Amino acid sequence: MIGLGTWKFLVDTMFYNGTAIIDIRDEGGEYAITATLPDLGGAPEVALKDVIEDGDTLSGIANTDLLQGKDIPCSLTFTGDKAEGLMKVPFIGKLKLKDGVKVA
Repeated sequence: MIGLGTWKFLVDTMFYNGTAIIDIRDEGGEYAITATLPDLGGAPEVALKDVIEDGDTLSGIANTDLLQGKDIPCSLTFTGDKAEGLMKVPFIGKLKLKDGVKVA
C-alpha cells in the first residue's frame, strides 16, 4: 500500500485558498481515505471510495455532504515523501492539491 499516513497539501483556487489534510489508512487491506479543509472551519469531511492503486498513484471517487449525489473523481500521486493531487469538482472544475508533504 502506498501513501499511508497524514498528508498536508496547499490548495489555491478562486473558491478556496488554504490547506487540505488527507488521511490515508489501511483498514483490513483496503484503503480508507478522508480529507478535510481545516481553514474552512466547519467544512464537511470528504471520503473516498473505489480506491485503485496504480503504480505510485491512488485514484478514486470522493463524496461529500456539500455536494450530495455528486461524484468527485480524484487522484493522488506520490514521489518519495512528496505528493500531488487532482480533484475534478462539479461546478468548480479541476482543483489541484500541490506541495503535499507527509505530516504524520
